[in-house]
Amino acid sequence: MQISTILSPEAIRVVSAISSKKRLFVELGELAHTVYKMSASRTVEALLEREGLGPTAVGHGIALPHARIDDAQKVCGLFLRIERPMDFDSADRKPVDLVFALFAPSSAGVEHLKALALVSRTLRDPDLCTKLRANNDPAVLHAMLTENSASKAA
Repeated sequence: MQISTILSPEAIRVVSAISSKKRLFVELGELAHTVYKMSASRTVEALLEREGLGPTAVGHGIALPHARIDDAQKVCGLFLRIERPMDFDSADRKPVDLVFALFAPSSAGVEHLKALALVSRTLRDPDLCTKLRANNDPAVLHAMLTENSASKAA
């Protein structure tokens, strides 16, 4: 599995600021609806439900919100770069500015976990994160994420 198989080029946004997790999830729900034709409200509900189990911030300014949702046709992702980092209840107390959300059908089995592991490994690269934070072009962000993933898979 590679990021290029789960992240559509249209699924990337750069936003100036987001005031809360709920607002972030609404933004992700709207983007999931636009790109993957998933129900925005069910997407938000699923993200809030998962977040209720514990924060999905993984530290170093990165959050990986994820949920299983019947609307998802396959494992798919969304990427947001937030220009003004936001509080996300991260264990390291650092505000989040890189968000990679993952969605999977309820029947996805281990594919969901494989995708989560792939994204986590990819975003553990501090050089990549520095480059992502320095760029505002969604096409370039997509290229960076998918090239980095492909080189690690080789």
